[in-house]
Amino acid sequence: MITEQDIQTALRHLVDPNTQTDYVSSKSVKQIKVDGNQVKVEIVLGYPAKTQVAPLREAIIAHLQQIPGVGQVEVVVGIKIVSHAVQRGVKLIPGVKNIIAVASGKGGVGKSTTAVNLALALAAEGASVGVLDADIYGPSQPMMLGISGRPESKDGKKLEPMMGHGIQAMSIGFLIDTETPMVWRGPMVTQALEQLLNETKWQDIDYLVVDLPPGTGDIQLTLAQRVPVTGAVIVTTPQDIALIDARKGLKMFEKVGIPILGIVENMSLHICSKCGHEEPIFGAGGGLRMGEDYKVELLGSLPLDINIRLQGDAGKPTVAADPQGRVADIYRQIARRLAVKIADIQQDHSAVFPKIVVQNT
Repeated sequence: MITEQDIQTALRHLVDPNTQTDYVSSKSVKQIKVDGNQVKVEIVLGYPAKTQVAPLREAIIAHLQQIPGVGQVEVVVGIKIVSHAVQRGVKLIPGVKNIIAVASGKGGVGKSTTAVNLALALAAEGASVGVLDADIYGPSQPMMLGISGRPESKDGKKLEPMMGHGIQAMSIGFLIDTETPMVWRGPMVTQALEQLLNETKWQDIDYLVVDLPPGTGDIQLTLAQRVPVTGAVIVTTPQDIALIDARKGLKMFEKVGIPILGIVENMSLHICSKCGHEEPIFGAGGGLRMGEDYKVELLGSLPLDINIRLQGDAGKPTVAADPQGRVADIYRQIARRLAVKIADIQQDHSAVFPKIVVQNT
């Protein structure tokens, strides 16, 4: 006679390849039903994994069918993304569950390209995603997402986000002419960032990817103090000169209490477009060494591929332009790992608790 305990015990010995944790310990098992020799299991993942659902289901079925006496097995795999803890004293933004800050210590390391492709990769895995272009001086997301025009305001109070390749987006670039320089001092820039974030009518977003300007200046400080950031991703190249500044960015987030979700190493290998030869022209292993020094995970490494640049400039980033390609697959792997890291962070229950009002009677 098969029992629910037998099924649960079996699931304790099956590891989710994305989380590297068994389904019971990760609390992914929501329901087990046993009717004679027929078994039905409901699994709910805390991270987007649209491309992984079928192989995960097949692996679970095959594992459970090894139990003596088990007949038909039905496995339902669902996805539920929730809000996770942010800095103390900072409230969540309506319509946004989690905010991911994508940062770099210096410019030119491919941060914006990484940010938009990670956003598209999360969306490809089934999440509702938005991009906030926080680089007020040099906005690049309108061009990368191939979005033109200006945002509307249906209620006269908040801006409707622009749409590109299925993700919501907001940028100062939508509100100014392409060639207009933003000759603003720090306070004006930080105010603009807060307005773009808080006065956009985000529509039920699971992950809002914030493309930060390079460095550790006013915008980064504003983000750390006033914006509910779930975690940060540091983008660097293997080159020592880039790693010096990337370490400063990492330390800044550590000081303000924002978790570092991981490091993405860009331009790790140059791939020759003629012969396919690979060469580490910017050095090798820099991102891995940085991760080891600070006990932060290297989420993945991306090649220096001319197509990444061409596709981004054309307004159709790699994950959208070549979804079945090698580079898009790397972005999706990084995105899934990023989402798993977020799922491990303590949940935010602030919306669950009722507001308590004390009145004199």
